[in-house]
Amino acid sequence: MAGKNGSFWIGVAIGFVVMVLLNSLPVIGPLIGGFIAGIIARGGMWNGAKAGFLAGIFGAVIISVILIIGGSLLLGVPGFITALGVSFIIVLAALYFGIIGLIGGLVAGALVK
Repeated sequence: MAGKNGSFWIGVAIGFVVMVLLNSLPVIGPLIGGFIAGIIARGGMWNGAKAGFLAGIFGAVIISVILIIGGSLLLGVPGFITALGVSFIIVLAALYFGIIGLIGGLVAGALVK
């Protein structure tokens, strides 16, 4: 997925970072993150869409794991149960970030051929 098509995983990582930094912008943040991931990944519309989608999913999963571990260490079993509930919500939010990132990556992939 690298080489002449750009650097797929670097695009995913940078798109993820942009999504995290622009998290306060509800739709625009994930859209811009997916767009940047798609531009860096190159390889057409679908490669850009995959990069944007993965950037959103990875972000939500990483935050979910941090919440579960932090909740367990600080508050024991009640913290674990609370963090597990919050993580479920975050995984649902991953669909939000993933789908909007996919749209941004799709647009970027269409523009950069």
